[in-house]
Amino acid sequence: MTPNPISPTIPLDSDGIHHGFLRLPYSRDDSAWGSIMIPLTVIKNGDGPTALLTGANHGDEYEGPVALQELTVKLKPEDITGRVIIVPAFNYPAFRAGLRTSPIDKGNMNRAFPGRPDGTPTEKIADYFQRVLLPMADIAVDFHSGGKTLDFVPFAAAHILENKANEAACFAAMAAFNAPYSVQLLEIDNVGMYDTAVEDMGKVLVSTELGGGGSATAKSIAVAKKGLRNVLIHAGILKGEMQIDPTVRLDMPDGNCFVFSENDGLYEPMVDLGEQVSQGDVVARVWPVDRTGIAPIEYRAKVTGLLISRHFPGLIKAGDCAAVIGLKVG
Repeated sequence: MTPNPISPTIPLDSDGIHHGFLRLPYSRDDSAWGSIMIPLTVIKNGDGPTALLTGANHGDEYEGPVALQELTVKLKPEDITGRVIIVPAFNYPAFRAGLRTSPIDKGNMNRAFPGRPDGTPTEKIADYFQRVLLPMADIAVDFHSGGKTLDFVPFAAAHILENKANEAACFAAMAAFNAPYSVQLLEIDNVGMYDTAVEDMGKVLVSTELGGGGSATAKSIAVAKKGLRNVLIHAGILKGEMQIDPTVRLDMPDGNCFVFSENDGLYEPMVDLGEQVSQGDVVARVWPVDRTGIAPIEYRAKVTGLLISRHFPGLIKAGDCAAVIGLKVG
């Protein structure tokens, strides 16, 4: 198989704390022998589990990068047993540009797996994770939020899987993360996802959606920091006691949880995040933007539950997700 061109500038398996980069050669107009330098920290102390922690899988999502940057400063080798691999900005080109996808090749990192060692920069990064970093990991935490186009109640998520033993381990890690909301979901489009790559290897995965709007809040970052610490304790890597607070359990069993716009226009939310909705309730309206005197198009909930996500900008396009409803569990 073609070797991957990425090389770490620090050891991945030596005790202590090491800060460096994943260096991806990238020849371009302004640097003939240039590189993409993806920040990386590896902290190791003896034998034990390995956690692979990633943020900015999509470049306009910020809770993960903030929480992980702090971890690179605060976590010490003597605090852990095992290894922690920290990549605060998974899709580094997208992160630096403040975009969901890479400005170099328009690659969506969460649809690029298993990647290619001889492909685009995004595919090369995916391939390196697929073939080098993920096989090292026992548990992975991949931070997401809504970016510039969605807003979410803060939740941790685990997927419904065919491998029920791995599903149970993922659900236990999600419970340990202990976000204000905990969502079990059946992914409707999992081809090429990092999540799928992790789960297909039988690894434990916790994912999140912690806010949105292309920014972060003190509250959403606090959820990320607490959840990160809890998961490391749960995995047997970090010493300490978990902080467990009440969480609302939700299910997203199928596509009926999603409401998609079929019109371009001015988006009017009719329900705020976290509020109860019943099947048939109007959750959003879309007004025309090019004329007056025309009634809005109404979009209704197909299920009864809580509004857990909504379209964020004031303007919406046909095909955009307008709202997502989670079903209460228990």
